Amino acid sequence: MFPALHEAQSAWMAQVDSLSAPDRKTHELIRLACGVILRNGEGVARHAGLAREVGASWDEVLGSVMLTVPGFGLLPAAEAIPFAREGFSNAADVDEEENQ
Repeated sequence: MFPALHEAQSAWMAQVDSLSAPDRKTHELIRLACGVILRNGEGVARHAGLAREVGASWDEVLGSVMLTVPGFGLLPAAEAIPFAREGFSNAADVDEEENQ
């Protein structure tokens, strides 16, 4: 609807995605934790999958979710776990399809 705005946002996000530090896995785990805090299930799933694609284990993904509990409470983390599992599992499905 607003192509210039979309283009500007895409350029800005490309700069964020190109940061050399922290490493890509940590980057995705931080964005996953932000999704938990914001109660954005789709974001949690997306970043759990991206984290797996760059080498994160399920324990690292789950640990990132649980690290939000002291500051933001148990409920957002508990709500996020199914989304994180879905995104993590879907990334495995993509890996298997690519390896066939």
